[in-house]
Amino acid sequence: MEHYDKLNRLLMALVIISLIASAIAPYDRTTWLMEVLPVLIALPVLFVTRHDFRLTALLYFLISLHALVLIVGGAYTYARVPLGFWLQDWLQLARNPYDKIGHIMQGFVPALLAREILLRGAYVRGRKMTAFLCLCIALAISAAYELIEWGAALALGQGADEFLGTQGDIWDTQSDMGMALLGAACALLLLSGVHNRQLSRIQRL
Repeated sequence: MEHYDKLNRLLMALVIISLIASAIAPYDRTTWLMEVLPVLIALPVLFVTRHDFRLTALLYFLISLHALVLIVGGAYTYARVPLGFWLQDWLQLARNPYDKIGHIMQGFVPALLAREILLRGAYVRGRKMTAFLCLCIALAISAAYELIEWGAALALGQGADEFLGTQGDIWDTQSDMGMALLGAACALLLLSGVHNRQLSRIQRL
């Protein structure tokens, strides 16, 4: 338990330090705020619920990783993240793909979070139904985010370009949701076993 708590404190400190560093001189202040807003919402929620609904170590790690992806994207804007340019050159792509990493995480992490809530609350039975509902929840979150982007585009006009990160791709919305679905499916296929073992341990605490 002590090791578990220490790891969680280190993860939270890393996210907070990264968030502060990203706020010093982001490429575009409005874009930064819109991109890191989920982190600003999630941090206090996770802090308040750390005793009453302690998540698995796997989920805390993945949430922290997702937060770092959002923070880096907010600091540079998704179309200008250096890692994305490296991937673009390596894979010989026509655009910076960093935003697709963000959307894969947007499915990957919510799918496991939904799985943890559904299983711990005994809201659903059956492996197949659990996986199906987790995919649906992850895709619904992705769709909701695309609606938020649409609203931002209407409200900000040209100023929303950095936040949207479409880079001229007319199918960006559809591919974003496809990446989220892919991320959710990969999370369930790759990590359900590890997640089950951690759920068993945490439920004995």
